[in-house]
Amino acid sequence: MDVRPPGGIRSDRDDLATFMAGVAAGDRAAFGRLYERSSRKLMAVVRRILGSQAAAEDAVQEAYVRIWRRAGDFDPAIASPIAWMTTIARHAAIDQMRKGANRIAAAATPIDDVLAETLADPDANVPDPAGRALADCLGKIETDRRGMVVLAYCYGWSREELAQRFDRPVSTVKTVLRRSLIALKECLGG
Repeated sequence: MDVRPPGGIRSDRDDLATFMAGVAAGDRAAFGRLYERSSRKLMAVVRRILGSQAAAEDAVQEAYVRIWRRAGDFDPAIASPIAWMTTIARHAAIDQMRKGANRIAAAATPIDDVLAETLADPDANVPDPAGRALADCLGKIETDRRGMVVLAYCYGWSREELAQRFDRPVSTVKTVLRRSLIALKECLGG
């Protein structure tokens, strides 16, 4: 896909479109070139949204994972490659902000309320047997242990954060999580 405008000079947009076509075909080298050409721009956009370099790096990494997976959806007739990638990066940044907000909200909320909100069925009219089975199995675990599992696996809390929240040693938190996951697996028939 070597599209050259009149005069034989290729634009950055043409190069990015070519790389995007390569990425859609699974070409890792094209992905590397796409990254080299676009990462500064995406980082700048995401950094403005998140304010933190570390959070921006995580969001940009997620954006490139999405770009790799969805490159076949790119249509140069609809948008320029950089506009399309910037939209994906913006969405990754917003998702990152929401995760942070959820973590902060979970930290300030009593554990019973966190559990109720996390395990609530958003649409009781739609059958979700797997979700109900998991909720039933979680209900069989003692509240603090259930809280540790939910905060760790739904909100991404570290063992250190859980140890502080539940006033337990980190080694105890590690054991509680491991044993709780084993109990869940057994309860779910796995």
